[in-house]
Amino acid sequence: MDLNLDAQHSMGTTIIGVTYNGGVVLGADSRTSTGMYVANRASDKITQLTDNVYVCRSGSAADSQVVSDYVRYFLHQHTIQLGQPATVKVSANLIRMLAYNNKNMLQTGLIVGGWDKYDGGKIYGIPLGGTVVEQPFAIGGSGSSYLYGFFDQAWKENMTKEEAEQLVVKAVSLAIARDGASGGVVRTVIINSEGVTRNFYPGDKLQLWHEELEPQNSLLDILNAAGPEPMAM
Repeated sequence: MDLNLDAQHSMGTTIIGVTYNGGVVLGADSRTSTGMYVANRASDKITQLTDNVYVCRSGSAADSQVVSDYVRYFLHQHTIQLGQPATVKVSANLIRMLAYNNKNMLQTGLIVGGWDKYDGGKIYGIPLGGTVVEQPFAIGGSGSSYLYGFFDQAWKENMTKEEAEQLVVKAVSLAIARDGASGGVVRTVIINSEGVTRNFYPGDKLQLWHEELEPQNSLLDILNAAGPEPMAM
């Protein structure tokens, strides 16, 4: 089997942003692929832009990282000039400008989420090409195609923080079950007026869905296990 190890690193991802009554919840899986090879099984696809704004990254890992780095730098300058934190809308529009002006070179889709004192919790989807769309929830990456019907049924307005996070974790675990390019662990980021909370859900603690196999010990676990006692002569 050709693993195509020279292929570019791809997030091959499931990313989600959901608004709730008081803030937003962002979530993502952790698998980064290089062709058929899993290059990183525990990557962090939710990147901080400012104290109150984060971005979920999908598509080319290199492209999404360089866009995030540029935007973080520009927002830092923006904050110094204004003397106050940048809003979620400003952050999303800055990413939109970079994505649109370089649309022929970039292969990345992003979800921007955060909270500010002017508009509260906001989610913006920025797909390939540089469009920016404000949405009550946004999903992206290769696993998103399995989730549109689920979100049509499960999402509701004015959810509590706990309901929103449970929805995000359940949705990512559903995508992991069906999408070969999504996997690993589930990370969530909750952003509201009180600040930011990061949570981590190990892959072996996620709910199993139809025909999923139980987690097995890895080869490393087997190799590190104590061997049999030597036979006495």
